Amino acid sequence: MSFTINNSIELLKRSPQTLHSILYNVDENWSHKNEGGDTWSPFDVIGHLIHCDEYNWILRLEIMLSDSVIKNFEPFDRFAQLQKSKGKTINQLLDEFVKIRLASIEKLIALNITNEQLSKSAIHPELGSVTVSQLISTWVVHDLDHIAQICRVMAKQYKEDVGPWIKNLKILRQQ
Repeated sequence: MSFTINNSIELLKRSPQTLHSILYNVDENWSHKNEGGDTWSPFDVIGHLIHCDEYNWILRLEIMLSDSVIKNFEPFDRFAQLQKSKGKTINQLLDEFVKIRLASIEKLIALNITNEQLSKSAIHPELGSVTVSQLISTWVVHDLDHIAQICRVMAKQYKEDVGPWIKNLKILRQQ
């Protein structure tokens, strides 16, 4: 499958609904448990997705599409949600994600990105030159990666309870 903005929007629109279905009104044992150490819980991931929509994807697209000669991205704090989400519930975060993603999709559509603009680029502080199509593709895969992460973290809450079936459950053997 080749990249298209419409295919990307199709999935970006679904992420909030998917996560809402999985996490809304679940017990904190599901939403706040992680894989140990400094790993993220589903609660942390939702906060991260909100932060990304607020301060990453659209802002970076606007830089790339601008007429500015200098197109450098500022470093992005991938851990800001750990403070920003304090005091909120999982339901509040999910509702916030629905709203902010809708606004992000509206902004993405309003940018009216042409095929010629897909190759426009900017400088990422760690990765170097990146293009518009790479950024949007990454946005989609980033969502899918975190949805898989949430499912894995939740599945591992029953890792010790599945008994011998663990050999058939790849999700429980993933790091």
